[in-house]
Amino acid sequence: MPTPVNKRVQRYRDAMRSAGFRPVQVWVPDTRRPGFAEECRRQARVVAAAEASDRDLDEFLDAALADIEDENRR
Repeated sequence: MPTPVNKRVQRYRDAMRSAGFRPVQVWVPDTRRPGFAEECRRQARVVAAAEASDRDLDEFLDAALADIEDENRR
């Protein structure tokens, strides 16, 4: 007889905790929601306009990207 799902899930969670992990719930935007793509475009335009007029922001974003790229190479 198969193990009930809730028991398998509990064993899995116990094993993960024993391995030093903890559960984390993450809420993310629903990309299927109407208006999501337009809001992304709006925010991209805001950033692009700020970047065009603010050299410090441009340098900050370039430095942040360089940090991410360096981390991914390690």
